[in-house]
Amino acid sequence: MPPRAPETGRLDRGGREGEVVTDTVDAPTRSRMMASVRSRNSRIEIAVRRRLFALGLRYRLHRRDLPGTPDFVFPKHRSAVFVNGCFWHLHGCELSSIPATRPDWWRQKLERNAERDAEAVSRLRRLGWRVLTIWECRFRRAGVNRDRALDDACREAAAFVRSSNPVLEIPRRATGRRPNGPNS
Repeated sequence: MPPRAPETGRLDRGGREGEVVTDTVDAPTRSRMMASVRSRNSRIEIAVRRRLFALGLRYRLHRRDLPGTPDFVFPKHRSAVFVNGCFWHLHGCELSSIPATRPDWWRQKLERNAERDAEAVSRLRRLGWRVLTIWECRFRRAGVNRDRALDDACREAAAFVRSSNPVLEIPRRATGRRPNGPNS
């Protein structure tokens, strides 16, 4: 078990250079929390879904016959939409740091997820689909009004679906940044 941070008594997981990152829960609780992360029908995905429907867009959900199983598919517009969590898909923003516990294992797992995402986008493009990726950090950054950010992102998504643009990320991938963590 990791040592406890003296000032708080919480478990010390290490962190970025010069930073102490502590875990506020014990290992069984953390395990239960991580197991509850959903791959479909997450709260953010449902919020995006409702707003896109309200904007007049009709879609199909989780088409398994398409590469990457997009969260939303707009067959009329040949558009596929992914709503990605920054941590699980290694976006490169402040929400996508590598955990200090077992960093090599996490780095390998998350980099493979990102490679799989890139392969899916590439295959969709070769099949003639346009691809939009909406990143979680658009709604979860500090100081952001979540409802306003969701509304804005969905208006951008609706404009993309109705346009002829081939690919869009909301917000754009952080360039030149790799997730922080041990050995990064």
